[in-house]
Amino acid sequence: MSSMTDLIFLLLIFFMITSTMVSPNAIKVLLPQGAEQTSAKPMARIIIDRNLNYYGAFGKEDEMPLAIDEVAAFLLECAQKEPEMYVALYADESIPYREIVRVLNIANENHFKMVLATRRPDKN
Repeated sequence: MSSMTDLIFLLLIFFMITSTMVSPNAIKVLLPQGAEQTSAKPMARIIIDRNLNYYGAFGKEDEMPLAIDEVAAFLLECAQKEPEMYVALYADESIPYREIVRVLNIANENHFKMVLATRRPDKN
């Protein structure tokens, strides 16, 4: 009888752990990494904070402030270094949707691969 209780308890723990890793309502971050590659493709980052300040960074470089009308030029400059780059958008959850659409439009017009960065629901 005890082993049956242990088994049920282990299954319960297993499902609790796996359910925290799956977030069905969150947009997954698509990491540009393949099985044959030793590392992910360099990524450009666009960050929008809660005060609608824009920042840009490429690869491991530090973020630098950008105006919205500088975003396209910044990404084109990054694409010169790495044509196959991905663009990751980090936007504060309070950002109006129209701001995100502006960045998505810039990426779309320039044929950049765009991914939206999210955090896990259990993190603050």
